[in-house]
Amino acid sequence: MAHELKTRHAAASAIGSNSIDREALQAARVDLAAAFRMAARLGLQEGVCNHFSAMVPGRDDLFLVNPYGHSFDEITASRLLVCDLHGNVVEGEGVPEATAFYIHACLHREVPRVKVAFHTHMPYTTALSMLEGEPLAWAGQTALKFYGRTAVDENYSGLALDDSEGERMAAALGDADILFLKNHGVLVAATDIAQAWDDLYYLERAAEAQVIAMSTGRSLKPIPREIAERTAAQIQDGNAESARAHLDSVKRQLAKLAPDFAE
Repeated sequence: MAHELKTRHAAASAIGSNSIDREALQAARVDLAAAFRMAARLGLQEGVCNHFSAMVPGRDDLFLVNPYGHSFDEITASRLLVCDLHGNVVEGEGVPEATAFYIHACLHREVPRVKVAFHTHMPYTTALSMLEGEPLAWAGQTALKFYGRTAVDENYSGLALDDSEGERMAAALGDADILFLKNHGVLVAATDIAQAWDDLYYLERAAEAQVIAMSTGRSLKPIPREIAERTAAQIQDGNAESARAHLDSVKRQLAKLAPDFAE
């Protein structure tokens, strides 16, 4: 199902890659590689078809993305590509997967607040995207992390092999952080890698709990609106610190289990 992007390699100096903050870029590479590796360990990937991206720190024209043909558990910090918004590979070996480029480049270009974007077909969240109506029910505490932060793209029209799919997703995202792609999967948008990872993880946990609850055949018990709003605000207070701690924990685990992720 994956498609190789037909692209060319641009000379790094042509778009000023020599002005990159190398220390910040390396830190971003390690954080992003950690997210890939733990996502693989938790079964959140699908073959070689899913993709994560992060803008290069300090740049609005370059982003990190995984290369075509590699599963999440093969990703290392150095294997990640640096691409521009036109599909040129500035640093790294290989090219991005085609749908990765058309989704992520459009999203970063059209919605500049989105510095990080994770796209997966993770099973429970994707299952909810296949149902009529709102995907996520406000019936569990974990789901309330996303209260008031979701949007839905109802207009699935096939693989994202041109700008139209990415542009439609960018428009559908609006001010939300989570975009359910009906009949497809999910897109998580964030200002930093730790937040994207935290949201991805807890979104799948919330979806899993909902699917299990729905499978009993009994009705869900919704949380009253005023309590949902108050709890969502409580969760968001200090959420950035919690997300950073979560990703740091992931990196400590990987340092024991798969230390090559940082190479």
